Amino acid sequence: MHSVPGTDREGNRRQESGRNRYDFLAAHPRILLHPHRGGIFDTPRRIVCMDWVEKYRPQHLQDVVGNSGAVRQIYEWARDWSRQKKPLILYGKPGTGKTSSAYALANDMNWEVVELNASDQRTKAALDKVAGSGSTTASLSGASRKLILLDEADNLHGQADRGGAKAIVEIIAAAQQPIILIANDYYSLTRELKAVTEPVQFRALQARSIVPRLRQICAAEGVTCDPAALDEIASRADGDMRAAVNMLYAAAIGKEHLAAGDVHTSAKDERSTIFELVGATFKGRRDADLLRMAVEVEDTPDTVEQWLEGNLDHMPDLASRAKGYASLARADEYIGRTYRRQYYTLWRYASAVMLLGVADAAGGHGVRGRIMPPSRWQKMGASKKQKAVRAGLSRKLSEMAHIPEDALREDFFTAISILVEQDPEKYVREFELDADELTLFIHDKARATKIVKDVAKEEKERAKKAAAGEKAARKTRKSREDDPPVDTGESRRDPPPGQATLF
Repeated sequence: MHSVPGTDREGNRRQESGRNRYDFLAAHPRILLHPHRGGIFDTPRRIVCMDWVEKYRPQHLQDVVGNSGAVRQIYEWARDWSRQKKPLILYGKPGTGKTSSAYALANDMNWEVVELNASDQRTKAALDKVAGSGSTTASLSGASRKLILLDEADNLHGQADRGGAKAIVEIIAAAQQPIILIANDYYSLTRELKAVTEPVQFRALQARSIVPRLRQICAAEGVTCDPAALDEIASRADGDMRAAVNMLYAAAIGKEHLAAGDVHTSAKDERSTIFELVGATFKGRRDADLLRMAVEVEDTPDTVEQWLEGNLDHMPDLASRAKGYASLARADEYIGRTYRRQYYTLWRYASAVMLLGVADAAGGHGVRGRIMPPSRWQKMGASKKQKAVRAGLSRKLSEMAHIPEDALREDFFTAISILVEQDPEKYVREFELDADELTLFIHDKARATKIVKDVAKEEKERAKKAAAGEKAARKTRKSREDDPPVDTGESRRDPPPGQATLF
């Protein structure tokens, strides 16, 4: 039977639970209950329930490990920040201290932080609501400024983030507060975003820089650690401080001494990435290593096949490229049979044929340049974006003309296109078109971008002149109101001759 809130049975159960809790604490005097966090502590110094990454996150820039040049650059940027300075974009591998440095900077400068990351929907409306208003208003908490922090800025993609990159550029242009963007891959950012930001690179940390930080954490937690254990953790972390601290936490939690043998159970997730698999294939790694990496990657064999196909341009000659295509074609047969028969054991044959065949064709030549995602993905993304722009434009014009969207597309879109092509500037103003929408009409992206910029510049100058004229008119009216009235002689009239006056 379930207890009903408010009954005597429920009240008795709560009292019993409370007594058991305090009896437990009385029996274990070294276990303390934090009054605010509600967590259980083993002595005030040693927090059992708190993640060490957050517990030992740097609070000041001087506490950040490594990347001293990048840290100095962001400090100098913040020290004499003004609206004329470009926002910073911190980029580099995960775990190198980008986000920690941003928060440490805000703490040192007494700035409030307004953060928006990839877990939030980052449409233009959402960015304007959160970051847009935050970038133009002062802090209410007494902080000297507000730091607008956009994490994972290189993950703006898909319909969920429609207009997000454009909104960031607009927010930067109108911002009255400092802005920092964080990204893992700088080269995946849009060209417009790169043009309005200043890059700061965070490099992978060296193992000799990680070990002293791990030693400090062990000392703070009262754990004695073998130097060999810390060296092993720092080496396995591969320049990732967050991973190193997590490995130390997993190995040392509940222990008073950490030996080298305790580290193997807390190793960093060493699954291979698709970039490592493609690179290893072209370098001609051992067959066993390639098949092992194929199992470790998160991508399915059909996705791996597309990655290999998209990078066959790195083959040393046409004969090698033809040989690689032949292997991929054979592997594609096994992938097709897998989906038709729902017999996924065939995937292992597809992986073996494509990886070993392409590796043999490459002959250990390696990859000269960057490993790029499949070009068809970029085409699919561009097509998806174009469909979204067309749908949004149809909806906007439908509302403006009070015509159903289907009728607009079928009966009027061609006529509107002809009109826009004849006088694009006029209809950019009338329909409030952006560059993507104008491109649908005139099919020239560069020209559309220039027209939209010119129209926006003209509108800005016109608004500036109108504001100046209104200001001058207001000043003239005020001066007239302040001047004393002019005596024209009409108010005073001499009495007719012979008429007596009292005064």
